[in-house]
Amino acid sequence: MIQPSILYGFFLLLLVPLYWALPSKRGRLWILLIASLFFYASLPTAQYIPLLLILIALNFALGRVLGAPLDWRIPNEAWQYAQADWTQKRTRLLVLGITLNVVLLLGFKYATPSLSMLGFEGVAAGPVAAWAMPLGLSFFTFECIAYLVDVYRGSPASKSWLEFTTYKLFFPKLISGPITRYHNFAGQLKNMKMPALNQNVEGLWLIASGAIKKLLIADNIGQLVDLSAGSLPRAGSGDIWLLAFAYGLQLYFDFSGYVDVARGSALLLGFNLPQNFNFPYFSTSIGDFWRRWHITLGDWLRNYLYFPLGGSRLALTRTCLNLIVVMLIAGAWHGDRWGFVVWGGIHGIALIINRLNGELCKQSSLLERFWNSVPGLMIAWALTQFTVFFSWIFFRLPNLTDASMAMRR
Repeated sequence: MIQPSILYGFFLLLLVPLYWALPSKRGRLWILLIASLFFYASLPTAQYIPLLLILIALNFALGRVLGAPLDWRIPNEAWQYAQADWTQKRTRLLVLGITLNVVLLLGFKYATPSLSMLGFEGVAAGPVAAWAMPLGLSFFTFECIAYLVDVYRGSPASKSWLEFTTYKLFFPKLISGPITRYHNFAGQLKNMKMPALNQNVEGLWLIASGAIKKLLIADNIGQLVDLSAGSLPRAGSGDIWLLAFAYGLQLYFDFSGYVDVARGSALLLGFNLPQNFNFPYFSTSIGDFWRRWHITLGDWLRNYLYFPLGGSRLALTRTCLNLIVVMLIAGAWHGDRWGFVVWGGIHGIALIINRLNGELCKQSSLLERFWNSVPGLMIAWALTQFTVFFSWIFFRLPNLTDASMAMRR
């Protein structure tokens, strides 16, 4: 069952009335959980449902331990030492939890290419190749890491296995996001009520517009992109730029269409998922682009990677280093080919230039006025979109042999 599809529409048509017909919150949670398991069971990687349930149990247990308070019966004279010892244990538990999630993700994502590079082509093409990565595992692990870090920072741990499991397997966001924090989802569980007429209309509109974006626009553009990418040896300069432009549009309509369907489905069930796209191709800086494109991924990178590295609180050199490191990791997260790393590097360099330009504007009011003028905004928009669409070449052609051929042509 793909999302969106006619079968998915019938699935929602049966689920929504049954869901709201149940009077109790617990009953609705069980229906959601069963529906989410059924949804995942209809996908090609359904055999990994036990693995996902084990991961959920591990992260739930780690969260409970991380969120446990220090024993109040400790004598005052020993409190300081006990607090320091408990802080060290919590830190080790957090590192363990993050490591388990990251190792699992890297194992599925990079096992086959790593074995090939080490000379085990036969193994990589045989049994290991059958270990298809569970659909949605990247978003799944990112949410788990965010949950553990949030609990470590002081947010309350989930006390209900049912609530936590329903959050993790919530089918609208399970495969491709948006990345949702547990505590935002849990807050909505406290007030589960049937959506008003305008919310139902909005949900149906999001599903319809998402289906149009995905099925009528993105899929048709995708056919042209695939034809162009498959004929690189015969391509000219104009063909390559048309490929980059078309692929940028395909990616936007495909991904934003999926998220619209996810958000619309969630609204019909009484949940509000975060927005993930906000007209990114109208951005006038690369920083603004990342506040509009895949918004929940950008928030995750800032909160759980960029800020822990020091963010922009340290020297300008360290800030620039943090930016390039974060974007290289973001590139590697998208896939196991060097083209994704190059894509991340391009965005990292662009973010550094944007940061340096901001520092120059603080020292030159003339430069700041120029970038805020109409000609300056037009130039900024053109430079930003040139960078974004140029980088899509490496995203669509992650094999550097293909990408270098595109560069030559």
